[in-house]
Amino acid sequence: MRYDYDGKNVIVTGATGGIGKEVAKGIIAGGGSVALIGLTLDEANKVAAELGEHAHPYAMDQSNRDAVDAAFQQILDDFGRIDVLINVAGIISAKSFDELLPAEWDRTLAVNLTGPFNTVHAIWEHFKNNGGGRIVNVSSVADKIGGGLLGTTAYASSKAGLNGFTKAIAKEGAKYGIYANAVCPSFTHTGMTAALEADPQKRQRVLSMIPIGRGAAPAEIAQMILFFGCDAASFITGEIGDCDGGIVMDG
Repeated sequence: MRYDYDGKNVIVTGATGGIGKEVAKGIIAGGGSVALIGLTLDEANKVAAELGEHAHPYAMDQSNRDAVDAAFQQILDDFGRIDVLINVAGIISAKSFDELLPAEWDRTLAVNLTGPFNTVHAIWEHFKNNGGGRIVNVSSVADKIGGGLLGTTAYASSKAGLNGFTKAIAKEGAKYGIYANAVCPSFTHTGMTAALEADPQKRQRVLSMIPIGRGAAPAEIAQMILFFGCDAASFITGEIGDCDGGIVMDG
């Protein structure tokens, strides 16, 4: 399925990972151009070379505010206008609370919660001054079920904060034409889940929690992200959408 991104310029963080790469592919297939952000420029260059002339590589650590500001200023200088920001980048913390050290807690929140704050803050005035924009944050069902698939205490807490952040900026941004939504995947076959894939018992335990009975392909998660990021979602903002194989069935 293709969504219309004709003439749109989109920033995708975490674009070198499984979900982010599929999102970038979908934007380009829909006629858009992508600022591909990876943690390193080598990774971003590799994906950009694969996706073609409408993919442009950049690098930054989203937990570093100065790095985000510098990268976003360069992107704005290069593109002139940005229409959509999609925050895919994140890390997993799988330590139980008994084993969780403050350094891992701090790092998880710095990347998964402060990181999206940094990127949204860096583009907010641009969106306001240009009649609006769309923000999509990739969260997790870990918020709604208290962890338990891959991420645990720190991860679930960071994603709960991200969902609250998404709703708050949706409410504040509406008067400027700024939309904000989040997508909550469950177990997805990506590099981040490789360790789980290698452990048959853990893998089966996770799959047993998913009514559909399987994990998602990155492209399946990308479909909901692409929908929220385009004009087809013209009357949707502040939505925390589940793309989880039926784990969470909100009433």
